[in-house]
This record gives sequence, structure tokens and C-alpha cells, in this order.
Amino acid sequence: MIQNIIIVSLSLICLILLIWILVIKKNVRETRDELRKTKEEDYNRQLRVSLMDKDVESLVAEINSNLEYQKSLKLEEEKSRRQLEQSISDIAHDLRTPLTVVKGNLQMLEKENLSESGREYLNISSRKATTLKGMVDEFFELSVLESDSKLVELCKLDAVSFLSEFVIENETLIRDKNLTPEISFPEKSVFIQANREMLNRVFSNLISNILKYAKDSFELSVFEDESSDKPQQKVCRIRIGNNVEDPASIDIEHIFDRTYRADKARSDGSAGLGLYIAKLLTEKQKGSINATLEDSKLYFDVILSM
Repeated sequence: MIQNIIIVSLSLICLILLIWILVIKKNVRETRDELRKTKEEDYNRQLRVSLMDKDVESLVAEINSNLEYQKSLKLEEEKSRRQLEQSISDIAHDLRTPLTVVKGNLQMLEKENLSESGREYLNISSRKATTLKGMVDEFFELSVLESDSKLVELCKLDAVSFLSEFVIENETLIRDKNLTPEISFPEKSVFIQANREMLNRVFSNLISNILKYAKDSFELSVFEDESSDKPQQKVCRIRIGNNVEDPASIDIEHIFDRTYRADKARSDGSAGLGLYIAKLLTEKQKGSINATLEDSKLYFDVILSM
């Protein structure tokens, strides 16, 4: 009789322990799911779990405390980033006005009767002022782009017509560099979703890169392609490229990084932000841009939705 009671008691205890273990496992699963949701919602929530164990409650409380700390760090980082961007924008803006005045005064001096050495010093000063203004303009544009979180208004745009107009508008610059454009456009229109002003800036930066480094000619072509993310979806791929003298000097993995320059010693009125800005502008149009080296040719592919 006593033996039966012991067996029943042990069985009951085992059952209670089993139920308790199952409850704890359920709590752990719920905590895991809540953590996943919290990660997806960018640390902007705390864990909400119905618990039946003090130790698990203590663990969740500690996790929530850490989440709060992560949130405060993230907010502080975001605040610091905004302050830095604003500071860069303010400095660039404050520099633009005196630089414009300096350039204006230098242009006035060009009309004066200067000695040969004075004329040489004036030319050097003019080139340096142009260099500095170009760098300040790039920093100002970058600070505006990075701080602007508004959605970009896209419209239906004929890529072939847009690029034809772009080449014509830049014909003088292209001729001055003795470059021959090798253009390959489809006979039909290729419509894309883009922002005309932003797209014009993207290709202005890319053509600036071409004008600095291209020899003899450059290529410009338009293709219809399949999206790498959505195989059934068509995209437009615009390719622009040129020969490079020293392909080994180009770090293709970092070519879109801030202040990247293939020629570190070159001083050309640029802060080296052109390709980085082109990348930002393309992404704001829900597109992408990548660079590839094929033998001695450097290609940029701008990919936009159709």
C-alpha cells in the first residue's frame, strides 16, 4: 500500500516537473520570438512575455534593461550623426560665400595690367580657389543628401532620349578632351522610373570621372536586363566606361567609398566624393550602381527600374 502511494506521489511529482519544464520551454520560445520582433523593430520595444518563473522573469528584466541601453546608445549616435552633418553643412555654406567673393575678385584682377610674375601668381591663386570651391561644393551637396530622408519623386523617363540630350549638352567638354563617344542605344525607347534632376547629377559625376581619366574614347550603352532580385522583373542597365592606363591602381572594392581617388596625388578641384554622391543619388531613385574592371576598361553600370 505504502509502495503504491510512493509510486503515485513520484509519478505526480514527475508530471508536475514535466509540466513545469514545458512551461519554461514555452517561456523561452516566447522570449526568443519577442527578441526577434524587437530586432526587427530596431530596439524600439521591450519584451512582453507571460512568465511563471522568477528566474526567467529576472532574465527578461535584464534583457529589457540592455535593450533600453541599446536604444539610448542608438539615439545618441543618431543625434551625434545629425549634429556632425549639420556642422559640415554649416561650415560648407559659410565657406561658399567668401570663396565666391575671392573668385570674383581674382577674375577682376585678370583685367588689370599685371607683371609677368604677378600674372603667374594670379593664375595659381585662381586655380587653387577653383579647387577649394569644388571641394566645398561637394561637401555641401553630400551633407544635404545624407540629411534629406524625404522620398524622391520618380517619373517615367525615356533613358535613350535622356542620354542623347546629356551627350549633346556635354559635347563641348567631350571635344575639349579629344574624346570620341562610342554610343550603343536601342532603336526603341526604354522607359525607366527616375528623377530627371538626380539622374542628370549621377551622369554628370560619371562623365567628370571619364573626362579626368579616359583616353581617346569612352563607351555609353543602354540595355534591358533582368533584375537580379526579381528574375521576372525587367530593369534598365546603363553602362558607361573607358580605358584606364593602370587598372592595378584601381581599388574596385572601394571605388564608391567617400574620398576615394585612383590618383592620390592629383589635385583637380574635387574632394573625391563624386562617385560616392552618384551612388547615393542612384539609391535614392531605388536603383543601384556598380563598377567592374574588364581587362584595361573600367565600367560603371547604373541599374534602374522600368
